Amino acid sequence: MLDFLFSNHYIIFEVSWILILLSYIIAITISFDKRSPAKTISWLLVLTFLPGIGLIFYLLFGENLRTKKWRSRQQTIHDYLQSEEVKAIFDPADVDVLRAEASQRKIFFDTDEDLDIIDKNIMHMMLRSCYAPITANNHVQIFTEGTAKFRQMMQDIEQATDHIHLEYFIIKDCPLSRELRSLLIRKAQEGVEVRIFFDDIGSWRLYLNPFFMRGMRQAGIQAKTFVQARFPYIHRKLNYRNHRKICVIDGRIGYIGGLNIGPEYVHQNSRLGFWRDTHLRIEGPAVYFLQTVFTTDWLLLTKEKLIAERYFPDFCNIKGSSIIQIAASGADSPHQSIYEAYFYAIAQAKETVYIQTPYFIPDEALLTALKTVALSGVKIKIIFPSVRDHYIVYQASLSYLEEVMEMGVEVYFYDKQPGPSFIHSKVLLVDHEIASVGTANIDIRSFNINSEITAFIYDKQTVNELYTMFEQDLLDCRQLNYEEFKNRGFIQKGKEAFCRLASPLL
Repeated sequence: MLDFLFSNHYIIFEVSWILILLSYIIAITISFDKRSPAKTISWLLVLTFLPGIGLIFYLLFGENLRTKKWRSRQQTIHDYLQSEEVKAIFDPADVDVLRAEASQRKIFFDTDEDLDIIDKNIMHMMLRSCYAPITANNHVQIFTEGTAKFRQMMQDIEQATDHIHLEYFIIKDCPLSRELRSLLIRKAQEGVEVRIFFDDIGSWRLYLNPFFMRGMRQAGIQAKTFVQARFPYIHRKLNYRNHRKICVIDGRIGYIGGLNIGPEYVHQNSRLGFWRDTHLRIEGPAVYFLQTVFTTDWLLLTKEKLIAERYFPDFCNIKGSSIIQIAASGADSPHQSIYEAYFYAIAQAKETVYIQTPYFIPDEALLTALKTVALSGVKIKIIFPSVRDHYIVYQASLSYLEEVMEMGVEVYFYDKQPGPSFIHSKVLLVDHEIASVGTANIDIRSFNINSEITAFIYDKQTVNELYTMFEQDLLDCRQLNYEEFKNRGFIQKGKEAFCRLASPLL
């Protein structure tokens, strides 16, 4: 008996030393990795003080795939966009022309006189960083909640004749998704191609009802997941989530914004109540690039090339007035394009910066830009939820909000009555010149880890509509008083400080 106990104790001792040794080896490796100092120090502390658990945590969530194996994904995307097959459909040489014109500050469109220099600089930057062509003559419809958006989207799907492409972070088994599922199965039975691409972790609840997706596949719908990792097999890419929300119908109509598919997004969560979000319906050439993001994501996952003229139809009948760039970023993109555009737009602001975000965890550079611009006299307003949906992120956000409020930033808690209510909108508005609507939150995860997509809008009509939307939301908000807020209790501040320590790792 003593021999058995001694043997087990010896094995545990040996394993512990191996874990500690591996932790320190990885800690040394991290020190040479080109990460932000805050993130590097955070991981070093985790590995030092939790050598066993910290090692497992790092292997699951900490590896920097952007600089490692996912570079092959970047090359795959580049080769696809430069292929002769794609050029036969829509010639990427047009993008090269735009890039050359941008570098010389030449005219983009006939409406060039309406574009401020900051607009042109951001256009130029995204042309270079994420292959994001500028598109004109788009027609945009703005949705501020889910019920109307999904009603319209299902009407558009009902009219589909060729293909339906859906890409979502979260799909839950609920009345809304079952209604959509029935419609998609019927369209597939009519001969319409239907493809669905969803995130494993965001949509984990679907595995509680395997028939949900199985029944769709049996009807001929192609349904794929982002990582396709299954427990108990732990996959090191689990930390890299696909947070995009895209719908493309017949290559002519596109949807982009913050709404996933679940009961809370149509106000059916009793704790969160009314769910305020922002989503766009787009008709026009910007849909080409929603389609391009979907087809490249599909290619990376399935190796199937969706190249045909029917996926990229002519838009000669669209006479909209909106100027849009579709920007995508993630671990499979060489630049943090959305972050870079946000940083530049905020840093160059002269009059206003309006932000709607459910999570507010900026890195040091973006935080400094916000505080500096606020000190310069630019009016900054942030609309933030009054209730939380994720505890750690929400608590960490409060400490950052206090920090910017000290510099004069106005912070408003969304509190639509009769409550409860929650705002999930991801919107940035700058100087009545630029608007961004998409999937990216103001946090490190959105800017550096997740696959995200957003529409940058430059025409005054649509930008002003979004400003009006923001001002309307302020009527459903209560402004935080800085003096009162900074005097909140010691325990509350302690929780925020603890959560903030983990924010570089979130």
